[in-house]
Amino acid sequence: MTAPTPYAQLQQRLREAPRTWLVTGVAGFIGSHLLQTLLSLGQRVVGLDNFATGHRHNLEDVRQQVGPQAWARFRMVEGDIRRLADCQAACQGVELVLHQAALGSVPRSLADPITSNDVNVGGFLNMLVAARDAGVQRFVYAASSSTYGDHPGLPKVEHAIGQPLSPYAVTKYVNELYASVFARSYGLAGIGLRYFNVFGPRQDPNGAYAAVIPRWAAAMLASEPVFINGDGLTSRDFCFVDNAVQANLLSATTDRGDALNEVYNVAVGDQTSLNELHGMLGRELMACRPGLTVPAPQYRDFRAGDVRHSRADIGKARDRLGYVPSHDIRAGMAVVAGWYAAREAASASA
Repeated sequence: MTAPTPYAQLQQRLREAPRTWLVTGVAGFIGSHLLQTLLSLGQRVVGLDNFATGHRHNLEDVRQQVGPQAWARFRMVEGDIRRLADCQAACQGVELVLHQAALGSVPRSLADPITSNDVNVGGFLNMLVAARDAGVQRFVYAASSSTYGDHPGLPKVEHAIGQPLSPYAVTKYVNELYASVFARSYGLAGIGLRYFNVFGPRQDPNGAYAAVIPRWAAAMLASEPVFINGDGLTSRDFCFVDNAVQANLLSATTDRGDALNEVYNVAVGDQTSLNELHGMLGRELMACRPGLTVPAPQYRDFRAGDVRHSRADIGKARDRLGYVPSHDIRAGMAVVAGWYAAREAASASA
């Protein structure tokens, strides 16, 4: 008989002893998955979002998934992390913070570095101050693999970073520095999670800064060609959203002293090229939608600020947090392809 994973053991403990959590960016992609998991585990959750990039339909989807009894344990604060008062209101009575709110996207930060800095640095500092003043026990925050910048080493290990390649990368590195200072100066226990290309259901395919998998899925389902930046050999460590949820909950509840005030890679420790990704996603969608034709990809120039290759070493998260990814890219792709196909079919019949 296989022993339960640390995450399975944690889930049981949470069911037996509920806590009060704050999820910022709760209407976003990762935030809504955190909300759904926490409510399903019997937790009390406060959500903070200004709906700039998050969506009310994500919250509605969670409500339908968990049911009215679980949904009653959720309190929504509509506010902006750029306003300290909103952060303070959200932190009242909260034990554990999962800070996901940010303005993502490398291209967006290159087009508008000021707003990215206001949200990702100014807003982050507001959240740290509010959490400190509210006596929060743990502050877990979304860091980013973009922090590795131009460092050529593979796999990426947490202690070796290079020069940042975009304003977005700068903001996420500043988050790590601020969290470290607040740990040393004020005793606020924090953990940063360097996400590597997280994907999954509810990831928005619309807008100029949509992530690659939802954008490609929407194009393929419409039998339109996908555009690949560069030669298609650029590679990433694609991480299914359930893995990110696991890392957040393990980080928020660990009782290991040497796990605190650190940053961790959140990924699966693998590499997939954009060409491989195109083939994999196309096959999964065609399996979900018999008769679907997926055109060959079209190639264009490399995109400014992009890292050529990325693969994470997840040994530190495994050893100190007990992190064991539940989905590799193929398992995650099967789930997400089915979700996008069902979503497109429902939209077409509406």
